[in-house]
Amino acid sequence: MSNWNTRQHLGEASRPRALDVAADGHQGALPNKPLSAGRRPGQGLRGGEGAASPGVAFATRRMRAAAVQRLMKVFVTRRIPPEGLAALSRAGDVQQWDSDEPIPQSELLAGVAGKDGLLCLLSDRIDKEVLDAAGPSLKVISTLSVGYDHLAIEEIKKRGIRVGYTPDILTDATAELTVALLLATSRRLPESVEEVKNGGWTTWKPLWMCGYGLSNSTVGIIGLGRIGQAVAHRLKPFGVKKFLYAGRHPKPEAAVELKAEFVPLAKLAEESDFVIVTCSLTPDTQGMCNRDFFCKMKKTSVFINTSRGTVVNQKDLYEALVNGHIAAAGLDVTTPEPLPTDNPLLSLKNCVILPHIGSATYATRNAMSVLAANNLLAGLKGESMPSELKL
Repeated sequence: MSNWNTRQHLGEASRPRALDVAADGHQGALPNKPLSAGRRPGQGLRGGEGAASPGVAFATRRMRAAAVQRLMKVFVTRRIPPEGLAALSRAGDVQQWDSDEPIPQSELLAGVAGKDGLLCLLSDRIDKEVLDAAGPSLKVISTLSVGYDHLAIEEIKKRGIRVGYTPDILTDATAELTVALLLATSRRLPESVEEVKNGGWTTWKPLWMCGYGLSNSTVGIIGLGRIGQAVAHRLKPFGVKKFLYAGRHPKPEAAVELKAEFVPLAKLAEESDFVIVTCSLTPDTQGMCNRDFFCKMKKTSVFINTSRGTVVNQKDLYEALVNGHIAAAGLDVTTPEPLPTDNPLLSLKNCVILPHIGSATYATRNAMSVLAANNLLAGLKGESMPSELKL
Protein backbone atom coordinates (compact mmCIF):
# COMPACT_ATOMS: atom_id res chain seq x y z
CA MET A 1 0.00 0.00 0.00
CA SER A 2 1.05 3.57 -0.54
CA ASN A 3 0.77 6.90 1.23
CA TRP A 4 -1.56 8.41 -1.36
CA ASN A 5 -4.74 9.83 0.07
CA THR A 6 -7.90 8.87 -1.76
CA ARG A 7 -11.34 10.38 -1.74
CA GLN A 8 -14.09 7.82 -1.15
CA HIS A 9 -17.39 8.16 -3.05
CA LEU A 10 -20.49 6.13 -2.30
CA GLY A 11 -20.96 3.59 -5.03
CA GLU A 12 -17.75 4.65 -6.75
CA ALA A 13 -14.33 3.04 -6.56
CA SER A 14 -11.54 5.14 -5.08
CA ARG A 15 -9.31 6.80 -7.58
CA PRO A 16 -6.39 9.19 -7.30
CA ARG A 17 -6.99 12.94 -7.43
CA ALA A 18 -4.65 15.77 -8.25
CA LEU A 19 -4.03 18.39 -5.59
CA ASP A 20 -4.45 22.06 -6.28
CA VAL A 21 -1.96 24.19 -4.36
CA ALA A 22 -3.08 27.78 -4.42
CA ALA A 23 -0.79 30.75 -4.03
CA ASP A 24 -1.07 30.51 -0.24
CA GLY A 25 0.02 26.87 -0.29
CA HIS A 26 -3.35 25.39 0.75
CA GLN A 27 -4.25 22.12 -0.88
CA GLY A 28 -7.59 20.83 -2.10
CA ALA A 29 -8.71 18.00 -4.32
CA LEU A 30 -9.64 18.78 -7.90
CA PRO A 31 -12.78 16.67 -8.48
CA ASN A 32 -12.58 14.06 -11.23
CA LYS A 33 -9.06 15.07 -12.25
CA PRO A 34 -6.96 11.91 -12.33
CA LEU A 35 -3.27 11.82 -11.68
CA SER A 36 -0.63 10.72 -14.15
CA ALA A 37 -1.50 7.66 -16.13
CA GLY A 38 -0.24 4.26 -15.11
CA ARG A 39 -0.59 4.79 -11.35
CA ARG A 40 -2.34 2.13 -9.35
CA PRO A 41 -5.95 2.69 -8.21
CA GLY A 42 -6.33 3.73 -4.61
CA GLN A 43 -3.19 5.82 -4.53
CA GLY A 44 -3.69 9.22 -2.92
CA LEU A 45 -1.61 12.31 -2.58
CA ARG A 46 -0.53 13.05 0.95
CA GLY A 47 0.61 10.89 3.82
CA GLY A 48 -1.81 12.30 6.34
CA GLU A 49 -4.09 10.65 8.88
CA GLY A 50 -5.45 7.42 7.58
CA ALA A 51 -2.79 7.23 4.87
CA ALA A 52 -0.79 4.08 4.35
CA SER A 53 2.99 3.65 4.31
CA PRO A 54 5.33 5.97 2.26
CA GLY A 55 4.36 6.19 -1.36
CA VAL A 56 5.45 4.69 -4.59
CA ALA A 57 3.97 7.24 -6.90
CA PHE A 58 4.08 10.92 -7.77
CA ALA A 59 1.88 13.57 -6.23
CA THR A 60 1.03 16.00 -9.01
CA ARG A 61 0.24 19.49 -7.83
CA ARG A 62 -1.08 22.20 -10.08
CA MET A 63 0.36 25.50 -8.93
CA ARG A 64 -1.80 28.41 -10.10
CA ALA A 65 0.09 31.66 -10.51
CA ALA A 66 -0.99 34.36 -12.92
CA ALA A 67 2.51 35.82 -13.00
CA VAL A 68 3.95 32.75 -14.67
CA GLN A 69 3.99 33.40 -18.40
CA ARG A 70 4.63 29.79 -19.37
CA LEU A 71 3.73 26.65 -17.49
CA MET A 72 7.11 25.67 -16.02
CA LYS A 73 7.46 21.98 -15.24
CA VAL A 74 9.19 21.19 -11.95
CA PHE A 75 10.00 17.93 -10.20
CA VAL A 76 10.56 17.68 -6.41
CA THR A 77 12.24 14.49 -5.22
CA ARG A 78 10.82 14.38 -1.67
CA ARG A 79 8.34 15.92 0.73
CA ILE A 80 9.63 19.32 1.78
CA PRO A 81 8.61 21.60 4.67
CA PRO A 82 5.32 23.47 4.15
CA GLU A 83 6.79 26.94 3.72
CA GLY A 84 8.88 25.73 0.81
CA LEU A 85 5.86 24.05 -0.75
CA ALA A 86 3.92 27.30 -0.43
CA ALA A 87 6.74 29.16 -2.18
CA LEU A 88 6.57 26.69 -5.04
CA SER A 89 2.95 27.67 -5.58
CA ARG A 90 4.36 30.48 -7.72
CA ALA A 91 5.68 27.96 -10.22
CA GLY A 92 3.67 26.24 -12.90
CA ASP A 93 3.27 22.47 -13.02
CA VAL A 94 4.90 20.74 -10.04
CA GLN A 95 5.28 17.03 -9.47
CA GLN A 96 6.50 15.77 -6.10
CA TRP A 97 7.59 12.37 -4.86
CA ASP A 98 5.22 12.34 -1.90
CA SER A 99 7.24 10.44 0.69
CA ASP A 100 9.78 11.06 3.44
CA GLU A 101 11.81 8.20 2.00
CA PRO A 102 14.24 8.53 -0.93
CA ILE A 103 12.80 8.22 -4.39
CA PRO A 104 13.64 4.97 -6.23
CA GLN A 105 15.95 5.46 -9.19
CA SER A 106 13.36 4.31 -11.72
CA GLU A 107 10.83 6.85 -10.43
CA LEU A 108 13.45 9.61 -10.41
CA LEU A 109 14.31 8.94 -14.04
CA ALA A 110 10.63 8.97 -14.98
CA GLY A 111 9.79 12.02 -12.90
CA VAL A 112 12.56 14.25 -14.16
CA ALA A 113 11.87 13.59 -17.84
CA GLY A 114 10.97 16.76 -19.72
CA LYS A 115 11.14 19.00 -16.66
CA ASP A 116 12.45 22.57 -16.64
CA GLY A 117 13.51 22.50 -12.99
CA LEU A 118 14.54 19.95 -10.37
CA LEU A 119 14.46 20.40 -6.58
CA CYS A 120 16.50 17.64 -4.95
CA LEU A 121 18.07 16.59 -1.66
CA LEU A 122 21.63 15.62 -0.76
CA SER A 123 20.65 11.93 -0.77
CA ASP A 124 19.64 12.13 -4.45
CA ARG A 125 22.46 11.23 -6.82
CA ILE A 126 22.04 13.56 -9.78
CA ASP A 127 24.41 11.97 -12.28
CA LYS A 128 24.68 11.69 -16.05
CA GLU A 129 21.91 9.09 -16.18
CA VAL A 130 19.48 11.43 -14.45
CA LEU A 131 20.52 14.39 -16.59
CA ASP A 132 20.10 12.34 -19.75
CA ALA A 133 16.63 11.29 -18.58
CA ALA A 134 15.71 14.93 -17.95
CA GLY A 135 16.75 15.94 -21.42
CA PRO A 136 17.59 19.40 -22.81
CA SER A 137 14.60 21.06 -21.15
CA LEU A 138 16.27 20.97 -17.71
CA LYS A 139 17.60 24.44 -16.98
CA VAL A 140 17.81 24.66 -13.18
CA ILE A 141 18.70 22.31 -10.31
CA SER A 142 18.06 23.49 -6.76
CA THR A 143 19.41 21.35 -3.94
CA LEU A 144 18.06 21.59 -0.41
CA SER A 145 21.54 21.36 1.09
CA VAL A 146 24.77 23.27 1.56
CA GLY A 147 26.81 20.38 0.17
CA TYR A 148 26.70 19.53 -3.52
CA ASP A 149 28.91 16.44 -3.81
CA HIS A 150 25.79 14.49 -4.87
CA LEU A 151 25.64 16.52 -8.08
CA ALA A 152 27.66 15.67 -11.20
CA ILE A 153 29.01 19.22 -11.35
CA GLU A 154 31.16 18.88 -14.47
CA GLU A 155 28.33 17.26 -16.42
CA ILE A 156 25.88 19.91 -15.18
CA LYS A 157 28.28 22.70 -16.16
CA LYS A 158 28.76 21.17 -19.60
CA ARG A 159 24.99 21.31 -20.17
CA GLY A 160 24.66 24.91 -19.03
CA ILE A 161 22.36 24.06 -16.12
CA ARG A 162 22.25 26.54 -13.24
CA VAL A 163 22.51 25.27 -9.65
CA GLY A 164 21.08 26.74 -6.46
CA TYR A 165 21.99 25.61 -2.94
CA THR A 166 21.32 26.59 0.69
CA PRO A 167 24.46 27.77 2.52
CA ASP A 168 24.50 30.02 5.61
CA ILE A 169 20.97 29.10 6.70
CA LEU A 170 22.03 25.87 8.38
CA THR A 171 25.28 27.22 9.86
CA ASP A 172 23.96 27.95 13.35
CA ALA A 173 21.93 24.76 13.66
CA THR A 174 24.85 22.59 12.53
CA ALA A 175 27.28 24.39 14.83
CA GLU A 176 24.93 23.86 17.78
CA LEU A 177 24.62 20.18 16.96
CA THR A 178 28.40 19.86 16.64
CA VAL A 179 28.92 21.29 20.11
CA ALA A 180 26.15 19.08 21.51
CA LEU A 181 27.73 16.00 19.94
CA LEU A 182 31.16 16.95 21.26
CA LEU A 183 29.83 17.34 24.81
CA ALA A 184 27.75 14.17 24.63
CA THR A 185 30.76 12.20 23.41
CA SER A 186 33.44 13.66 25.65
CA ARG A 187 31.30 13.52 28.81
CA ARG A 188 29.88 10.07 27.94
CA LEU A 189 26.26 11.18 28.15
CA PRO A 190 24.59 8.38 26.10
CA GLU A 191 26.56 5.79 28.04
CA SER A 192 25.56 7.39 31.35
CA VAL A 193 21.88 7.47 30.41
CA GLU A 194 22.05 3.78 29.56
CA GLU A 195 23.62 2.99 32.96
CA VAL A 196 20.71 4.72 34.69
CA LYS A 197 18.24 2.64 32.69
CA ASN A 198 19.93 -0.75 33.08
CA GLY A 199 20.73 -0.49 36.80
CA GLY A 200 24.43 0.18 36.39
CA TRP A 201 24.13 3.25 38.60
CA THR A 202 24.72 1.90 42.12
CA THR A 203 26.37 4.76 43.98
CA TRP A 204 28.59 7.80 43.47
CA LYS A 205 32.08 6.64 42.46
CA PRO A 206 35.12 8.93 42.09
CA LEU A 207 36.34 7.41 38.80
CA TRP A 208 33.07 6.19 37.29
CA MET A 209 31.89 7.75 34.00
CA CYS A 210 34.72 10.26 33.90
CA GLY A 211 35.26 11.97 30.58
CA TYR A 212 37.15 14.94 29.14
CA GLY A 213 36.34 18.64 29.55
CA LEU A 214 36.92 21.63 27.31
CA SER A 215 38.46 23.94 29.90
CA ASN A 216 42.11 24.67 29.15
CA SER A 217 42.03 22.37 26.09
CA THR A 218 43.34 22.65 22.53
CA VAL A 219 40.67 22.32 19.84
CA GLY A 220 41.61 21.52 16.26
CA ILE A 221 39.14 22.35 13.49
CA ILE A 222 39.55 20.87 10.03
CA GLY A 223 37.86 23.36 7.68
CA LEU A 224 37.47 26.82 9.23
CA GLY A 225 34.59 27.86 6.98
CA ARG A 226 31.22 29.20 8.07
CA ILE A 227 30.35 26.20 10.20
CA GLY A 228 33.87 25.76 11.57
CA GLN A 229 33.98 29.38 12.70
CA ALA A 230 30.50 29.15 14.24
CA VAL A 231 31.59 26.06 16.19
CA ALA A 232 34.71 27.84 17.46
CA HIS A 233 32.72 30.87 18.62
CA ARG A 234 30.42 28.60 20.60
CA LEU A 235 33.29 26.67 22.17
CA LYS A 236 35.33 29.71 23.18
CA PRO A 237 33.26 30.51 26.31
CA PHE A 238 33.95 26.97 27.59
CA GLY A 239 37.53 28.06 28.36
CA VAL A 240 39.33 26.59 25.36
CA LYS A 241 42.99 27.54 25.65
CA LYS A 242 43.94 27.32 21.99
CA PHE A 243 42.38 26.83 18.56
CA LEU A 244 44.24 25.19 15.69
CA TYR A 245 42.87 24.88 12.18
CA ALA A 246 43.82 23.16 8.94
CA GLY A 247 42.53 23.60 5.42
CA ARG A 248 43.43 24.55 1.87
CA HIS A 249 44.67 27.99 2.84
CA PRO A 250 44.89 30.33 5.87
CA LYS A 251 41.94 32.52 6.86
CA PRO A 252 43.63 35.50 8.55
CA GLU A 253 40.51 37.46 9.53
CA ALA A 254 38.80 34.51 11.20
CA ALA A 255 42.07 33.40 12.75
CA VAL A 256 42.70 36.80 14.36
CA GLU A 257 39.23 36.94 15.88
CA LEU A 258 39.50 33.43 17.30
CA LYS A 259 43.26 33.61 17.96
CA ALA A 260 43.50 30.43 15.89
CA GLU A 261 46.71 29.09 14.38
CA PHE A 262 46.89 27.66 10.84
CA VAL A 263 48.85 24.40 11.00
CA PRO A 264 49.51 21.30 8.88
CA LEU A 265 47.00 18.49 9.33
CA ALA A 266 49.58 16.28 11.07
CA LYS A 267 50.34 18.93 13.70
CA LEU A 268 46.64 19.48 14.31
CA ALA A 269 46.21 15.75 14.97
CA GLU A 270 49.20 15.60 17.29
CA GLU A 271 48.38 18.62 19.46
CA SER A 272 44.57 18.73 19.67
CA ASP A 273 42.53 17.42 22.58
CA PHE A 274 39.44 17.65 20.40
CA VAL A 275 39.45 17.29 16.61
CA ILE A 276 36.37 18.61 14.82
CA VAL A 277 35.81 18.01 11.10
CA THR A 278 33.66 20.63 9.33
CA CYS A 279 35.32 20.71 5.91
CA SER A 280 33.74 20.17 2.50
CA LEU A 281 34.01 16.83 0.74
CA THR A 282 36.53 17.08 -2.09
CA PRO A 283 38.94 14.63 -3.72
CA ASP A 284 41.58 15.95 -1.31
CA THR A 285 39.49 15.44 1.84
CA GLN A 286 37.94 12.08 0.95
CA GLY A 287 39.34 9.46 3.32
CA MET A 288 41.60 12.08 4.90
CA CYS A 289 40.97 10.90 8.46
CA ASN A 290 42.56 7.47 8.25
CA ARG A 291 44.81 5.13 10.26
CA ASP A 292 47.81 7.41 9.91
CA PHE A 293 45.80 10.40 11.09
CA PHE A 294 44.29 8.61 14.11
CA CYS A 295 47.65 7.21 15.16
CA LYS A 296 48.99 10.77 15.37
CA MET A 297 46.20 11.83 17.73
CA LYS A 298 46.50 11.75 21.52
CA LYS A 299 45.15 8.66 23.28
CA THR A 300 42.96 11.03 25.32
CA SER A 301 41.61 12.97 22.32
CA VAL A 302 38.04 13.05 21.03
CA PHE A 303 37.17 13.02 17.31
CA ILE A 304 33.99 14.68 15.97
CA ASN A 305 32.72 14.66 12.37
CA THR A 306 29.72 16.69 11.17
CA SER A 307 30.90 17.22 7.59
CA ARG A 308 30.56 14.18 5.29
CA GLY A 309 30.92 10.52 6.11
CA THR A 310 33.47 9.73 3.42
CA VAL A 311 35.98 12.17 4.89
CA VAL A 312 36.60 9.39 7.43
CA ASN A 313 37.88 5.87 6.84
CA GLN A 314 35.43 4.17 9.20
CA LYS A 315 37.35 0.89 9.37
CA ASP A 316 40.43 2.80 10.52
CA LEU A 317 38.32 4.77 13.00
CA TYR A 318 36.94 1.55 14.47
CA GLU A 319 40.46 0.16 14.93
CA ALA A 320 41.61 3.43 16.53
CA LEU A 321 38.76 3.31 19.04
CA VAL A 322 39.18 -0.37 19.85
CA ASN A 323 42.97 -0.17 20.16
CA GLY A 324 42.93 2.97 22.29
CA HIS A 325 44.66 5.27 19.80
CA ILE A 326 41.94 7.84 20.59
CA ALA A 327 39.49 8.10 23.48
CA ALA A 328 36.16 8.55 21.71
CA ALA A 329 34.39 9.62 18.52
CA GLY A 330 31.11 11.33 17.70
CA LEU A 331 29.64 11.18 14.20
CA ASP A 332 26.60 12.89 12.69
CA VAL A 333 27.52 11.61 9.23
CA THR A 334 28.48 8.11 8.13
CA THR A 335 29.12 5.94 5.10
CA PRO A 336 26.63 4.74 4.09
CA GLU A 337 23.61 6.57 5.40
CA PRO A 338 21.74 5.11 7.13
CA LEU A 339 24.48 3.11 8.81
CA PRO A 340 23.57 -0.63 8.89
CA THR A 341 22.62 -1.74 12.39
CA ASP A 342 25.30 -4.43 12.34
CA ASN A 343 28.11 -1.94 11.66
CA PRO A 344 30.88 -2.57 14.24
CA LEU A 345 31.04 1.11 15.22
CA LEU A 346 27.59 0.75 16.78
CA SER A 347 28.90 -1.88 19.18
CA LEU A 348 31.31 0.57 20.83
CA LYS A 349 30.47 2.51 23.98
CA ASN A 350 33.00 5.20 23.07
CA CYS A 351 31.38 6.01 19.72
CA VAL A 352 28.27 8.21 19.55
CA ILE A 353 26.47 8.16 16.19
CA LEU A 354 23.59 10.43 15.19
CA PRO A 355 21.36 10.12 12.07
CA HIS A 356 22.64 13.21 10.17
CA ILE A 357 20.56 15.76 12.08
CA GLY A 358 22.94 18.72 11.94
CA SER A 359 20.39 21.10 10.43
CA ALA A 360 17.35 19.49 12.04
CA THR A 361 15.49 22.36 13.64
CA TYR A 362 12.01 23.32 12.42
CA ALA A 363 13.06 26.88 11.65
CA THR A 364 16.20 25.85 9.76
CA ARG A 365 14.56 23.20 7.61
CA ASN A 366 11.67 25.53 6.71
CA ALA A 367 14.10 28.32 5.81
CA MET A 368 16.16 25.89 3.70
CA SER A 369 13.06 24.77 1.81
CA VAL A 370 12.02 28.36 1.07
CA LEU A 371 15.50 29.26 -0.17
CA ALA A 372 15.62 26.13 -2.34
CA ALA A 373 12.22 26.99 -3.82
CA ASN A 374 13.18 30.63 -4.43
CA ASN A 375 16.45 29.57 -6.06
CA LEU A 376 14.49 27.34 -8.41
CA LEU A 377 11.88 29.96 -9.24
CA ALA A 378 14.45 32.69 -9.90
CA GLY A 379 16.47 30.38 -12.11
CA LEU A 380 13.43 29.40 -14.15
CA LYS A 381 12.66 33.08 -14.74
CA GLY A 382 16.24 33.75 -15.80
CA GLU A 383 16.79 35.98 -12.78
CA SER A 384 19.57 36.10 -10.20
CA MET A 385 19.18 33.35 -7.61
CA PRO A 386 19.26 34.23 -3.90
CA SER A 387 22.04 31.63 -3.54
CA GLU A 388 23.59 30.29 -6.73
CA LEU A 389 26.52 27.92 -6.94
CA LYS A 390 28.94 29.49 -9.40
CA LEU A 391 30.12 26.76 -11.73
